Parts: sequence; structure tokens; C-alpha cells
Amino acid sequence: MKKGKMRLVVKVGSSSLAATEGGVDRNKMTLLVSAVSALREAGHQVVLVSSGAVASGYQSLGYQQRPRTLAAKQAAAAIGQSLLMQTYTQMFAAHRFSVAQILLTRSDFSHRERYQHAFQTLSLLLDKNILPIINENDTVSVAELTFGDNDMLGALVAGLVHADLYLILTDTDGLYDKDPRCNPDAKRISWLSEVTEEVEALAGGASQLGTGGMRSKLIAARTAQGLGIPSFIGKLNQPSDLLEVLHGGGNGTYVSYSPEAPAASGLPTRKQWIALHSPIRGSITIDSGAAEAVLKKRSSLLLAGVRDVAGDFEQNEVIEVYCDGSLIGRGVSRFAAEELLDYLSPAGSPRRSGTVIHRDQWTETI
Repeated sequence: MKKGKMRLVVKVGSSSLAATEGGVDRNKMTLLVSAVSALREAGHQVVLVSSGAVASGYQSLGYQQRPRTLAAKQAAAAIGQSLLMQTYTQMFAAHRFSVAQILLTRSDFSHRERYQHAFQTLSLLLDKNILPIINENDTVSVAELTFGDNDMLGALVAGLVHADLYLILTDTDGLYDKDPRCNPDAKRISWLSEVTEEVEALAGGASQLGTGGMRSKLIAARTAQGLGIPSFIGKLNQPSDLLEVLHGGGNGTYVSYSPEAPAASGLPTRKQWIALHSPIRGSITIDSGAAEAVLKKRSSLLLAGVRDVAGDFEQNEVIEVYCDGSLIGRGVSRFAAEELLDYLSPAGSPRRSGTVIHRDQWTETI
């Protein structure tokens, strides 16, 4: 097991919390709370990303199954979120832990100040030994402002708090080389060095009670890996299971995790925002020499390497950087688009000098 205490993000899906007929399954929640409390009692910091609001609330609206319309989902979430937090508060209190509810939308990540405030709030709660319980704010979210599913929300939260491990709990014990429901000889894949397109192709569709499936979990794990964070995808059977995950004995699939070695240093919060959350205002195309300097020599992007400009961005806005038609990264431009266009020199003319994107405000494509 790794030495020292870890900062962990645990994501639990609707199928692992809600009863099949709707509402909260208290037995499932008791197991989860006991397992998370065991991590806390061992000295680890935990952030819980919890689905289940819609699945827990739709029965109160008279629906027999998860609703399809946005208004019905949001109404169910408004009811279900209260039920979830009431139950969490009571159950964690029995273990002498206090909890805090945080509801997030995509715009909380895309707005730079709100992103920083979310990081500061979560850091303070963890330092004060409070367990943050996070969910997407389903009651007000609209399609273009959602995370897609809570698997991705959990990955982004893991990056935000610089977690040592992202644990994705589901109703299956990891990824198999073929569908175990149809193939008795299916074998579990216990460890992956990375999530490739071939690995994604092994995954199935969404679960009945939630919006995600194994594919979404693999995509989330790949995103977390891009942020320097290993993942675990698996099933919770006993209260001690999450502690076993840290030892490498988890009932599921690990992605780039070693119980003996600490995780690599994660991407700084500032660069995470640039890479994954910032609004993109335009783009530039650079030559191969500039691309090599940025990608291999870890240099800043200089004005001399810029070959084309697209969009109407201002100074200090985030832009994409292309070379030979491929996106290679993003960064904060020190020039407005109009200035860059003025500085582009005809072939054979002397080119001006200057830094377009400083190394500290640059990130490669994740």
C-alpha cells in the first residue's frame, strides 16, 4: 500500500444507490457509507460524487420508471436530492462524520473564478475534516451545460482536488474481454495501462437507472489519466472493499494505478482549466519548428512560428493551436487576433519576435 494518507474521489452511480422500483435503497446506501467511513477512519480524505437524485425522486411524482422529459427529470432531481442528502447526513452522523452538499453545473467549471472558488471551498472542507458530497445540479442544468454523466463529473472533480485515485463504483466488477452476461468464459481485465479505442469497444451501453455505462466510465478514467490521476472501476460488496482497492486487491479494473508507487504529479489547477474547461475564442496555426519547440523542448510559443489566425479573440483569452491540421494544445494568448494578423509577415520578410503563449499558460491536448 502507498505510504501516507491519500486524497480520494469516490463516484457512485444510480444503480448502486437507488431501489429498482424507485426511491433510495437504504441497504445499498448503508454499505456505501460504511465503506467511505472506513476510508475516513484510516485517515484518508474523501470526496463523494453521488448520482441518484433523479432515480430517487421520480416515484414521488407518480412515475413508474425514470422519466424522459427534461422538466420531469429536473422535478424528480429536486425531490430526490433532498432525500439523498437527508439519508447521507443521518448515516454519516452515525459514524461521527459531517457532510456538505455541493451542486455543480458545467458553467461552474468554464468560468475561471467560479472554478477557483470551487477548488478553494473543497480544499477548506477537506482540511476541516468535512466530507463533501457532490452532484450535478440537475434541477437547473440544460443539455449544453451538463457533464454528460457523473462519471465525467467525478473525473473533473478528481482533477480539481488533485486526487491520488479516482474510484468509480458501479454494479459490475470491472471490465471484461466480452459480455459476461452472455459469455460464461468472459475474463475480467484487472489492469489497464491506458484506455484505448480498442478498450472502449469492449464496453456496453447505459444502465437502466442511470445515464452512464462502462463506456462512460472508461472515458472518464481516460480523462482522469490525462490529468495525472489513476482510476479504479469496480463493485462494492463489503465495507472493507474500498480499503482493499488501495492495496491493489479491488474487485474491478485498475487504470494506470500502482499500490506501491505514488501517482505522478497531476496537472496544475490553472492548466486543467485551460485544457478542459475554458471557453475557446479562436485558434492559430503554427509551423512544425514551433510545434517541436513547444511539444518536445517545452518552450513557450513564439510569434515567429505563427502561420495563420482564426477567430476574433482578445488578449488573455484561450485559443487552440494547430499544426498540419492537428490540434496540439491550448493556451492563453498574449495577443489579440487582430494584432497577430498584423504581425504575420509575407514570405521572405523579417518576422517580429515575442511570446504568443507562455509555457506556464500552455497545455497539450488531453
